Amino acid sequence: MNLQLAFLIGYSILLIVLGLAVGRLVKSTGVFFVAGRKLSPALLFATLLAANIGAGSTVGATGLGYRDGLSAWWWVGSAGIGSLFLAFWIGPKIWRIAYDHDLRTVGDYLEHRYGPSVRAVIATLLWFLTLVILAGQLIAISTILNVVAEVPRVWGCIVGGIVMTTYFAAGGLLTSAWVNAVQIVVLLAGFGVALPMALAAAGGWDAVLATQAAATPGYVSFWRGGGSGWIFAAMIVPAFIVSPGILQKVYGARDACAIRIGVAANGLVLLLFAFVPPLLGMIARVHHPDLTNHELALATVLVHELPVAVGTLGLAAVFSAEVSSCDAILFMLSTSLSQDLYRRFVSPSASDARVLQVARLAAIGGGALGVLLAIVIPTVIQALSAFYSVLSVCLFVPIVAGLYTRRAGTPEALSAIGTGVAALAAVHLATGGIGFGAWTPALVGLVVSGLGFSLLALARRPRP
Repeated sequence: MNLQLAFLIGYSILLIVLGLAVGRLVKSTGVFFVAGRKLSPALLFATLLAANIGAGSTVGATGLGYRDGLSAWWWVGSAGIGSLFLAFWIGPKIWRIAYDHDLRTVGDYLEHRYGPSVRAVIATLLWFLTLVILAGQLIAISTILNVVAEVPRVWGCIVGGIVMTTYFAAGGLLTSAWVNAVQIVVLLAGFGVALPMALAAAGGWDAVLATQAAATPGYVSFWRGGGSGWIFAAMIVPAFIVSPGILQKVYGARDACAIRIGVAANGLVLLLFAFVPPLLGMIARVHHPDLTNHELALATVLVHELPVAVGTLGLAAVFSAEVSSCDAILFMLSTSLSQDLYRRFVSPSASDARVLQVARLAAIGGGALGVLLAIVIPTVIQALSAFYSVLSVCLFVPIVAGLYTRRAGTPEALSAIGTGVAALAAVHLATGGIGFGAWTPALVGLVVSGLGFSLLALARRPRP
C-alpha cells in the first residue's frame, strides 16, 4: 500500500469516528434536520463551503481548466455569485419564515406557500435529481483513488459511499457541520500549498501562457473559452440560491445575522477559490498535454508533479471536498423522503423517533443507489450540469416568487415547474445541449418558467 492511499484511508476513518461521536448527541429530527437552529456564522460558513466545494468545484473544474483554460473560473465563480445573493436577499427572508413556522425542508416551505401537490412534485423530482449529483461526487472520489493506487472505479465509488453514508446517517446536519469544519481546514490548506508549488514546477505563469495560449484560441480568456465561460452563470447562479441542500443548512442558522455573515463569507471564498482549479488544470496540460480524460487532470498533477507530502495533502483536500459534498446531497435525499414524503403523505401520525429512523434509512438507501448510478454515468460535469439545470428551472421561480407575492398559488407554481422543465428538455434535445448562443437550455427554461408563472397569475387575477 502506498503512502498516499494509507493517508486517505486513515483520514476517512477519522471522519467516520468524529461523525459517530457527534451523532450520539442527535436524538430528534429537529437536531438531525436543522441542527436545533443553533449554527453560528463560523459553523454555517464551514458547512456551506465544504458542501459547495465538491466534485464539480475540484475534479470537474480542473478538467474544464485543462480543456478550456481560464474561463473555467465561471463554474465555481457562479456558485460564489449565487451565494452572495442568498446571503443578502433570499436567505434571511426564508429563514424568518422557516423559524416562525418550524419549517425544516424546502418541501415544508413549498407546502406552506403553495400546498401539498407542489411539495409532492418537488420532493419526487429531488429524489431522482440528487441521486444524479451524488453519483457525480462518487465518480470524483473514484477518480482520485484510481490515480493514487489504480483502485477500480467500482471500488472507488463503494469506498466513498461507505465513508459519507456512515457519518451522515449518524447525525444529519449537526454531524455534517462539525465534520465539515475539519474538512474545510484540510481542503483550504491542501489547495493553498499545492497551487503555488505546482505553478513553480511548471515554470511559472509565463511558462504556462507560452505553452498553451498560442496553441488554443481563447485559452487565457476570462469570459469565454471552449465550452466554458460566463454562460455557466444562467445554470449555476440560481441553483446556489435555491438549492434545498443549501437552504436547509440556512434554516439551521441561529439568526439572520449568522446567515449574512456565514453565507457571504462562503461566497467570497468561492469567488477566490474559483481561480484555483482552472490554474491547476492549465498546469496539468503543460506536463500532460495528451490526457484522454481531462477529469484526470487534478489527480494527475497532485500525484505526479508535486513532492509526495504536498501531493498527499492536496489529495486529502480533494477527498475532503468530494465527501463533504456527498453529505450535503444525502441531507437533501434523507430529509426529502422522511419529512416531505413519509411524514406528510405516508404516515402523518409517525412519531419523531420513527421519522428520524426513516431519515437515517433514507440516507443509507440513497448512498447505495448513488453508488450504483456512479458506476454507469460517464463524467462528473455531465452529472452536475444535469442537476444544476433542472434544479434551477424547477425551484427558482416558485421559491423566489413565493417570497414576494401572495396572490399566486398552486396552479402558478405547477405551471412554472412544468413549462420550465419542458422548455429545458426541448432546447437540450433540439440543440444537443448547446442552446442558441447565449440562450442556453437552462436560461431558456428559467425564462419560460417565469413566464408560465406570471401569465397564469395574470389570467387568474380577479377582474374589477
